Amino acid sequence: MAKASQPFEDLGEPAVQAGEQNMAKARGAMDNYISFFQLWGGNDLTEKMKTYTEKNISAYSEFVGKLGQAPNFQEAFRIQTEFMQTQSNSLTEQAMSLGDEYNKVATDAIKPFRMMST
Repeated sequence: MAKASQPFEDLGEPAVQAGEQNMAKARGAMDNYISFFQLWGGNDLTEKMKTYTEKNISAYSEFVGKLGQAPNFQEAFRIQTEFMQTQSNSLTEQAMSLGDEYNKVATDAIKPFRMMST
């Protein structure tokens, strides 16, 4: 019965290893993602995307670390809920910022065509 009070006790090392493997994969994907956007050039939109991607990977890494230290299900649930709320707010702000930047880039991109039509 003592095991029921510490349900995550047996998951320690395998969970840490899985988290580290996932982080390595996420960092590799982020590097590929950033390389793709660097092909477009170093405008503000690609820089924001790079910054937000790095922040999101960092937040996930911190989340995995905290989750790995959870002594019980209730704490793990609290950590996950907190992470989801924080990420939801962060992603909303990022989407608004990226939308504004995209509109600016798109407007700048069509300016030469507008000048030609007048």
